Amino acid sequence: MGLVHAALVIYTLVAVLPVILVVMNSFKTRKAIFASPLTPPLPGTFSLNGYMTVATQGDFLSYFGNSLTVTLATLFFVLLFGAMAAFALSEYRFRLNTALGLTLALGIMVPIRLGTVAILQMMVAAGLVNTLTALILVYTAQGLPLAVFILSEFMRGVSDDLKNAGRIDGLSEYRVFFVLVLPLVRPALATVAVFTMIPIWNDLWFPLILAPGEATKTVTLGAQLFLGQYVTNWEAVLAALSLAILPILVLYALFSRQLIAGITAGAVK
Repeated sequence: MGLVHAALVIYTLVAVLPVILVVMNSFKTRKAIFASPLTPPLPGTFSLNGYMTVATQGDFLSYFGNSLTVTLATLFFVLLFGAMAAFALSEYRFRLNTALGLTLALGIMVPIRLGTVAILQMMVAAGLVNTLTALILVYTAQGLPLAVFILSEFMRGVSDDLKNAGRIDGLSEYRVFFVLVLPLVRPALATVAVFTMIPIWNDLWFPLILAPGEATKTVTLGAQLFLGQYVTNWEAVLAALSLAILPILVLYALFSRQLIAGITAGAVK
């Protein structure tokens, strides 16, 4: 166990230290960032110029709102449709049950970016380019396979006696799903929420291709404003990245207990 704990500590440091460095250097002057990137901001090096630049240049609050809208809408659809599909696959037995499950599994193995050209053509034909709807649709399709895979495994563990008792009491299938099953798979829902949100919030590929307009830019795309071919405002870049990290931390704080419960429950299985 000592080696396992040591490996986990090393992995944690590798994952957390870059985040700490980004946040720490966002409060320093440009000169201090390059002169002493590993030291915390001191009275002589402390600066809020990066955050002031982010607040005054561009429309970062709008970019932040776009990212939040896309992420929350995608989470809602992924959790709702993913849970409903997982319930159908785990509860009912029909001829194409296995084939449908394998088809969804392919969505995990095949990156959605391979279909970028076809996706762009469809969005152009539908008139959805430079809209948040395009991003929501793509991210929902991207997140559903993993959501169905995780949730179906947890739903198979829900007692059949409990569901049958609800049906005997007169509950419809929808009420069995929403009232009896969903509350019991909250750890799995939290796990899906975290694994769905992080790639969406950090994505640059699809916002750059499907929604590069000023009114639809996301946080990651908006941060590119401070990157130039010859001159880069590193104070503003680090400040923008630090602000972009906040929602991830809030999400983890909200769902950490359920997330850990979901991971440990999956490990026990």
